[in-house]
Amino acid sequence: MAQQSHSNAPPNARQQRQLRLGELLRHALSDILLRGDFRDPDLAGCSITVSEVRVSTDLRAATAYVSLLGGGDMQRVMAGLNRAAPHLSRRVSRTVRVRHTPRFSFIEDPVFEKVGRIENLLQRPRVKKDTTGVLISDSADARKR
Repeated sequence: MAQQSHSNAPPNARQQRQLRLGELLRHALSDILLRGDFRDPDLAGCSITVSEVRVSTDLRAATAYVSLLGGGDMQRVMAGLNRAAPHLSRRVSRTVRVRHTPRFSFIEDPVFEKVGRIENLLQRPRVKKDTTGVLISDSADARKR
């Protein structure tokens, strides 16, 4: 029986390839960003986390979801990352061997913002009452008595 070519591979195999490559790219990109040896002042001294890399079906484009640890101007960092994208692709190509190294684009990861909003909601007295059964302002008044 003839072996299937990659273009005729079943959808699950293509998706698995995308996921595998995305994870390899995430690790390589994270290592590069961890070292932080950038000339761009918008990237210097920043602690950038890559939470996910999604690769297009043709494996030629990759979107990296990033967040900035420790606060800072995320718009400046995003601009710096997008300027550095060709350089980052070249550096990634040295560690991840693929026929065509994907072009990187960067998106701010919304997960940390969502987590912050959820944590703020959980700190509200009415929500704490629902989760603990005790209204926080009532227990504070009881301690004063």
